[in-house]
Amino acid sequence: MCELLGMSANVPTDIRFSFAGFSRRGGETGPHRDGWGMAFYEGKGCRSFHDPQPSARSDIARLLREYPIKSRIVIAHVRRANRGRVALENTHPFSRELWGRSWTFAHNGQLKGIKRWPLNYFQPIGTTDSEHAFCWILDQLRTRWRTLPTPRHLDFFLRELCSRLNELGVFNMLLSDSRTLYCHCSKRLCYLTRCAPFGAATLIDEDWRVDFAQETLPTDVVTVVATRPLTRDEVWTEVQPGSFLVLREGKVQNPSTDGLPSIDVPIAEAAPNVP
Repeated sequence: MCELLGMSANVPTDIRFSFAGFSRRGGETGPHRDGWGMAFYEGKGCRSFHDPQPSARSDIARLLREYPIKSRIVIAHVRRANRGRVALENTHPFSRELWGRSWTFAHNGQLKGIKRWPLNYFQPIGTTDSEHAFCWILDQLRTRWRTLPTPRHLDFFLRELCSRLNELGVFNMLLSDSRTLYCHCSKRLCYLTRCAPFGAATLIDEDWRVDFAQETLPTDVVTVVATRPLTRDEVWTEVQPGSFLVLREGKVQNPSTDGLPSIDVPIAEAAPNVP
């Protein structure tokens, strides 16, 4: 299994502290030695780094632990391969363009039979079931809407798509379109929100302690999502299996589905590409 790390914040925020502990799990304090990747959103742009080497020994990971890239949304992944060989093209997170936005996706788990689901508009580059699932999600969005829908309708439809994928096995995932961080928990995911009054935190996997009261403003709000807690002296909230989270501006949303009809998500037959 792999591990996930995500962040949503209301101001551009440095994720070096969390990544320092998380990256140790890629071959040092954890078995996830088959590659890693991280994506930082800057407005509508996305800056991505990937390496098929273990993150605990990666020079690129070392650079990111030292270089303070600030972002409102971050998605990171350390891989333990079970589907697809260890290779750069199979390293999460994966990215595609839809509706003029850069979408980024990382997944933890196995999805039995996903590669039998047909794809029309988006195709995998690598051989993982994760990337196929990502392409299927974007296919469904592209089929339903030719232009960007309202956030409320998009939130609801993505929740239904994740529920459908969850039927195939384990589907812990992080997904973003530069505005929102979407999370789905199949087995294990947790989060914490840091806001005023800020306190201190100590990493589990690294000897590093930070007093966030000295590093933040009273108006800052940052939520960190991870497969397992990263700090030993903060209270992490366990996400219930089957839950779908929507994070915007550092806050966990509870979008209303009142007035929205139930959506059937069929697996459409493959069809020629539509320009």
